[in-house]
Formats: sequence, structure tokens, C-alpha cells
Amino acid sequence: MLSGTLQEGLKAYGIGPKVRAIRLRKKMGLVELGRHTGLSPAMLSKIERGQLFPTLPTLLRIALVFSVGLDHFFVPERDKPVVGVARHKDRLRFPERQGAREVAYEFESLDFPAVQRLLNSYFAEFYPVAPDRMQRHQHPGAEFIYVLSGNLSIQIGDETHVIGPRDSIYFDATAPHAYSRNGSKPCCAIVVTTA
Repeated sequence: MLSGTLQEGLKAYGIGPKVRAIRLRKKMGLVELGRHTGLSPAMLSKIERGQLFPTLPTLLRIALVFSVGLDHFFVPERDKPVVGVARHKDRLRFPERQGAREVAYEFESLDFPAVQRLLNSYFAEFYPVAPDRMQRHQHPGAEFIYVLSGNLSIQIGDETHVIGPRDSIYFDATAPHAYSRNGSKPCCAIVVTTA
């Protein structure tokens, strides 16, 4: 149990309200955030209400979903330009869904050190998934995908598009969409989203 002094010191950072603000800004519910982080919606709710202070690994799991660094929760807004260098050795790889046995892709945030971004960029590696097993998702803003290698099948609404190396696609991300590698060759791409 934390002493009163530690509790007051942690409350001063406003971690819970910052988690809630970024989740609402991204128009994500507690259940969806729980799927991405592997944390229960009840635990996330307690964190947001300041009833529970997350450990650094737990907070990092939340931060990576929103492509922000830990400093987002501890540093006041900055007056200088946003610059973030993401070294390959520092990037972490995450599955499409935490704890799932079969996933359509794994991703790495390419811009996580830059806070207050206007877009999010990812390196993604795609795997073959049967059409009936593809997990559709949607989010605010737009999405842009540039294929580096292999062929990628993208379901957007009722349409399926297959794009190959050096092909790109832009679409309204509010439409339900899903991805799957098409063919046997490894497939990877750069994915950029806006909100």
C-alpha cells in the first residue's frame, strides 16, 4: 500500500486523466483498449479514475497502443517543436491482438518517441489468415499503406483489394477493414494512420 505522500506525489502527474484523455481523443472504448493491452477494462477504469496507479510496464503497454512515450504521462506540454527519433533497436513488436493464437499482423511503432503527433506510423508484417477469421476493425481518420514486400489483401467494407510491392492504398479508416498476407511470400508494409 502506498503512503499518503507517495499517493499525492503520483496524483500530481494526473496519469489517470491523461490516459482517459488520450483514449477518448482516439475514440477508443475501455474494452477495445483492454484487448490491445491485455489489461481488464475494470483495471483500466480504476487507472483512469486515479484509484490505481499503474506500474511502469503497465503504463508502457498503454502508451504503446497510442504510440506515445512514457514521458507523455510525466512531462507537461512542450513549447519546442516535436521531434522523435525511433531507433530500430528500441522498437517493440506487438501482435494485432494481445494473447490471440492467430493474428493477421504484428506491428512496430515507427514514431513512438514523438509526442503530440498528427499521424501514427508503423512497420507491419502480415500473415495469412482465412477470410472468415480476419478481424475487422475501424477507427477515426484515414489510413495509408505502402507495401514493401509480398502481397497484401485488404478488406474494406464489402470490397477486397490486393496490392503488391511498391503499391499503396489510402482509405477512410471509419470503414470496417482487415488485412491478410496474400500468397506464400513474406509481406511487410509501412502503415500510416491519422485521427
